[in-house]
Amino acid sequence: MRSVLIAALAASVSWIGVAAAQDAGDTKAKVDNLEKLQGFKHTGAAEPAPIPQTGRRADAVNRTLQKIKLPDGFKIELYALVPDARALAVGPNAGVVFVGTRKSKVYTATDRDKDRVADEVKVFAPGIDFKIPNGVCFSRDGVLTIVEQNRVLAFPAAEFFYEGPDVAAAVVVKQGELIPTSEESYNHTARVCRIGPDGKLYVSLGQPYNVPPKEKADLYAKTGIGGIIRMDADGKNREVFATGIRNSVGIDFAPDKTLWFTDNQVDGMGDDQPPGELNQATKPGQNFGFPWYGGGAVRTVEYKNDQVPPDVVPPKAELPPHAADLGLLVYRGRMFPEKYRAGVFTAEHGSWNRTTPIGARVMFVPVNKDGSAGKPEPFAEGWLTEGGEYLGRPVDLATLPDGSMLVSDDTVGAIYRISYEK
Repeated sequence: MRSVLIAALAASVSWIGVAAAQDAGDTKAKVDNLEKLQGFKHTGAAEPAPIPQTGRRADAVNRTLQKIKLPDGFKIELYALVPDARALAVGPNAGVVFVGTRKSKVYTATDRDKDRVADEVKVFAPGIDFKIPNGVCFSRDGVLTIVEQNRVLAFPAAEFFYEGPDVAAAVVVKQGELIPTSEESYNHTARVCRIGPDGKLYVSLGQPYNVPPKEKADLYAKTGIGGIIRMDADGKNREVFATGIRNSVGIDFAPDKTLWFTDNQVDGMGDDQPPGELNQATKPGQNFGFPWYGGGAVRTVEYKNDQVPPDVVPPKAELPPHAADLGLLVYRGRMFPEKYRAGVFTAEHGSWNRTTPIGARVMFVPVNKDGSAGKPEPFAEGWLTEGGEYLGRPVDLATLPDGSMLVSDDTVGAIYRISYEK
């Protein structure tokens, strides 16, 4: 994968976005910066100041973490303060943590002395104008992919270049070509990605509606909106991998090479329905039932009289309704007890429109030897008070090289580390 992207860097790639008149100069400068980085040129971008990691905020977060309940033998600690922290990607070479956001920045968190606490947090590639760079993922040979709202960039040596403001970059999917620009929205626009065992890039594309109008069906089926797409490392050979998905913000591959993912259910159908979904894609071309089903076996009002396509794949497990399960991790580490290995963890962001809030916790779903999923159970909880106040809202999960688990929180602006000792 790295060789393909470096070859792309060597070529003189030119693309220019046209901005509105009032900010055309700034946008042109940012575009020029990306072109410079593709040609290994300096941009002149300033080195951002590191994010402070101690003081009043850190003390407040640590007090909250004392309230979090975990199974016996586990503990949770503050790993880093990172503004708006969402999707996580741990570098395969040095273990540097790259952090996506729903805003305009990507951050790096570095644990230099390997005491399992980040020493430095700073902005990654400050010369690039990102737009909702939520999705971050690594290939095994160290190529970082960043999936924005409507563009995909790759950084062939991110763990090497991240120390300075200039980083080698490649355009995988040009601005405006990940989805049709007509479908850009403020809703369900945070992408997530993974590099599959086949070396391809997998991207989840949430659709912008609660339930999409029927006239959008053909366009969405063609482009993969409301599904998961995959493509080669250089953006070629794009295809729709899975359909029938409302908005997945958590995907991960299991040791058997199947793809597990969460899916958020339809809103406005009551507090207790429909359920959220934990799904497993075992082959290309599967349909997971949306918009005919709003979650589980609950039919949507808009499509209740429409015939459901044949061979719709039901969820492997139903998750609590409106808990907003986002990030997903198939645990491959060795630190946690045997019970958790190859099982699925999900990060519940917490409900936003439920009469009685639920969520704001990390859940665990055991996966049996026959491939079936067990009953979801709380693993880490306590961010939601009895009075309905959120002390934090988990978003994504990742493992460090030692097998401990990271949990991002975009409300607090922090990353936590969960470890286990016998």
